[in-house]
Amino acid sequence: MPLLFSYGTLQEESVQRSTFGRPLAGEKDALPRFEQSLVKIDDPRMAVRLGKTHHANVTRNGREESRVSGTALEVTDAELESADEYEAVFSYQRVAVTLASGRKAWVYVHVRSAE
Repeated sequence: MPLLFSYGTLQEESVQRSTFGRPLAGEKDALPRFEQSLVKIDDPRMAVRLGKTHHANVTRNGREESRVSGTALEVTDAELESADEYEAVFSYQRVAVTLASGRKAWVYVHVRSAE
């Protein structure tokens, strides 16, 4: 079963239910060599609808001491595709990472950060 590392809204049960139709099992973990960052929401209507001006994001900085805390969520392949659709609306893409635990996982980063 694939692992999806969440540092943001996918950790919320309400988002899991609306995206996957169920709450997900997961374990706390961390993403080494990344730091938290923010992405401005350019569409003012979207910002009002979401009640915020920025999305959470992570950016690879390569520094061993940098870590982003989050949750490694167990998902099916079909659920991973649903997450792709959910995240694509906000210009996030899935990239492969190795977590602090040594487990392989997917994480979503904003396309400008992934380049």
